[in-house]
Amino acid sequence: MPAEYLLEVRHISKAFPGTQALQDVSMAFRPGEIHAVVGENGAGKSTLMLIIAGVHRRDAGEILLDGRPIEPMNPHHAQTLGVSIVYQELSMAPNLSVAENIFINRQPLNRWGLIDKSAMHAAAARLLATLDLTLPPDTPVKNLNIATMQMVEIVGAMSRRTRVLLLDEPTSALTERETAKLFAALRRLKQEGITIIYISHKLDEIMAIADRLTVLKDGKVAGALDIADATKEKIVRLMVGRELSALYPDKNGGRQTSVLTVDGLAGPGFRDVSFALHAGEILGLAGLAGAGRTSVCRTIFGAVPRTAGRVRVAGRDVDIRAPQDAIRAGIGFLPEDRKLQGLFLRMTLRENVVATNLRACSGAVMMDPAREADLAGRLVRQLQIKTPSVEQKVMNLSGGNQQKALLGKWLAAQSKIMLVAEPTRGVDVGAKAEIHTLLRELARQGVGVLMVSSELPEIMGMSDRVLVMHEGRVTGLLSGADITEERIMAYASGLQVDAVDQRA
Repeated sequence: MPAEYLLEVRHISKAFPGTQALQDVSMAFRPGEIHAVVGENGAGKSTLMLIIAGVHRRDAGEILLDGRPIEPMNPHHAQTLGVSIVYQELSMAPNLSVAENIFINRQPLNRWGLIDKSAMHAAAARLLATLDLTLPPDTPVKNLNIATMQMVEIVGAMSRRTRVLLLDEPTSALTERETAKLFAALRRLKQEGITIIYISHKLDEIMAIADRLTVLKDGKVAGALDIADATKEKIVRLMVGRELSALYPDKNGGRQTSVLTVDGLAGPGFRDVSFALHAGEILGLAGLAGAGRTSVCRTIFGAVPRTAGRVRVAGRDVDIRAPQDAIRAGIGFLPEDRKLQGLFLRMTLRENVVATNLRACSGAVMMDPAREADLAGRLVRQLQIKTPSVEQKVMNLSGGNQQKALLGKWLAAQSKIMLVAEPTRGVDVGAKAEIHTLLRELARQGVGVLMVSSELPEIMGMSDRVLVMHEGRVTGLLSGADITEERIMAYASGLQVDAVDQRA
């Protein structure tokens, strides 16, 4: 009689310097099921996955496969046991082909000991077909989009006869269409008896794809649910101890004084954009992918050159040719890719936070470490960043705390205008609520916040007014009761265009 559980973790504990990442965690995973593991950033989800995959060694507890204890020594050893992981940050070699990535370090050889490319391509084609991919095996990976890279990495895992597949935030960079394609592939693998352990912050995804879920909170198991019995409200209560309705703070409407005015602005992917951002308001910038929303922010900030139009700050024209000009004008920018564009990952939290205001921390000749530590410490307390110290490297912080660190950089610069692109992408439900509260508090202090978000609930829940773009142009401005999903999507799809003065 087959065992009920293919994989079990029992009483797992793991500590890092200054942090108890996991404490007495037990879970069990059935053959041929998709089991979601959810929780706030820092709850221990990724640590548990890395222990199962052989990246980290546990301090206590045991791992069982088919009822027998296993000891994954490293990722390669875990793969030989039938356990593979696909990381949130893809680990493919971009200059190699699809086939070479699938069979990396284990390419088929001919009788002369050379790589048999025809055999490798044929085997890769067969594996790709199992996930309904008609991709030429000799395609360079650098020519693929993120979704296809994700699928190829899963194919690589399957080529190793994987029985347990660990997926860490697999849709963080995917569109809805690409996510649907991935889900179809995962359901196909599930039918073949493969156990899929799925980490995601997206509750809609979890409800759509998972059979069961387990919630981690502060390194401990907070509860487990069958999807048939789960609701978003139940999941959020287990994760953060509060109701889903508490995710968005009350709006304050803003003031009539404009802190930023844009007239006829044009740049990469957009043209003739005009609007006014008021002191104390959050102005949402909505639209479909490719509408030009983030390009507008990057152009205002001077990261890319404008080709037409003018920008005024507090009623005065400013000539912004580079980010330094924007910073001097009191403009801060939180880019959508915090790791690539926003933070110095290998530097400390202190060094990141003070980077935008070195003058405030400089002594007579050089930087004053005491001033740096004082400024960083105040911002860590204000933003409630979870860290052992201000000397912690930013790369070791959770996603939500990295986003808070990025926000702290601009608080240190005392920015009066905040351009915020996808402020809660890759951030858990609890950290989202904290970031929303911080943005609203900035608005209450008179800061003007221009917020780009692809999440309609976030746009509707956070924005005092909403500016909508379609194919590089502003198509509508909404406020009050007019901020509805139907109206936003009508403008975003180009089905409706208002002749409004966006500078009102």
